Amino acid sequence: MNRKCSILILVLIVLLPMLVACGETATPSAVPAAADTPAAAAPTTAAAPTTAAAAPTTAAAAPTTAAGGKPFTIGISNPFISSEYRTQMIQELIDTNKEYMAQGLTTDLVIESADTDVPGQIQQLQNLINKGVDAILVNPGDVNGLNDTLQDAIKKGIIVISVDQELATPNVYNVGLDQHEWAKTSAKWLAEKLGGKGNIVEIEGIPGHPANAARMSGVDEVLKNYPDIKVLGKDAGKWDEATGQQVMSNFVAAFPNMDGYWTQDGMAIGAFQAVLAANPAKFPVPVLEGRCQALQLWADRLKVDPSFESIAVANPPGVASTGLRIAVNMLQGKQVNKSKLGGTNGLSFVLPVPVTVTKDNFQQVFDSQCAGKPPAYLLDGIMTDQEVQQFFQ
Repeated sequence: MNRKCSILILVLIVLLPMLVACGETATPSAVPAAADTPAAAAPTTAAAPTTAAAAPTTAAAAPTTAAGGKPFTIGISNPFISSEYRTQMIQELIDTNKEYMAQGLTTDLVIESADTDVPGQIQQLQNLINKGVDAILVNPGDVNGLNDTLQDAIKKGIIVISVDQELATPNVYNVGLDQHEWAKTSAKWLAEKLGGKGNIVEIEGIPGHPANAARMSGVDEVLKNYPDIKVLGKDAGKWDEATGQQVMSNFVAAFPNMDGYWTQDGMAIGAFQAVLAANPAKFPVPVLEGRCQALQLWADRLKVDPSFESIAVANPPGVASTGLRIAVNMLQGKQVNKSKLGGTNGLSFVLPVPVTVTKDNFQQVFDSQCAGKPPAYLLDGIMTDQEVQQFFQ
């Protein structure tokens, strides 16, 4: 037994250095493995540019929702509610926003809407800023009075978009029609219908409002080319049907032989009703509005006078909803293609007039767009989300 143990011990002594040598050989083979680990990680680091390259995509896509994955909050400032235009505008904004809420992109709109003056609208805007909205859509009540507050919002990283009325304020985007050209369309029609001569009156909206200023400058520009057209009187109807009716009643009484008149928006309905009530011996050539109630009056007049003509250039409340779509796309990080913009500050998304109604298409428009609609419905146009992509890179 002792001899066997001695032999076993001797064998172990002989094998031990070999085992140690094998262990040392194994250790270096593990070293490359350790070296392989960084090497394997190196492509990941090398792929970091891919991640970095992807970062802009991620950065651009990151604002799919707001910080922390929360949906965006958009605020509305509207200082004038005594108008069916603004009522339709607000309802369409709510309806359009529901599309984005269903996608998890936005929350309920924060709406500041009331009849108010410039200080009141400034308070509306400050309320929206304090509520931490991501974008503000503002239908401005003054050309310059909101500038400081709008700049404060922009400094806080809030996107500001003026809808329906253009502001020349730096860094404020505009979405709407070219109101100057919009007014020129009907003013030129009136001048040509009168044969370039005659006596007219004008009913403007709210003096000081950007859209009204742009429109009246458009009318003035047209009439400069018709020196034989004399403006007998001009008054403000404040974009209100009843006020427009009263103003026109005064004009009809003062100038019973007027040849025509130029007005705009809901005031056109009141003005036309005043003329109908007065029933002057000479029925003046009117400018009407792109609203179903106005087109119904047009249809009724045709039954009395088949030669009756007018014009109605649609001023769509849906421009605000198009502005909402643009705001959502901007919040998602999409880059605006500024070569597609215009306006006085080069930041205006200038939208096309959806329809102009004349004797040539009156019946077709009346039948297709007013069937089943309430009288207060304005002929409208809202761009789809796909259509607004034309403004982005």
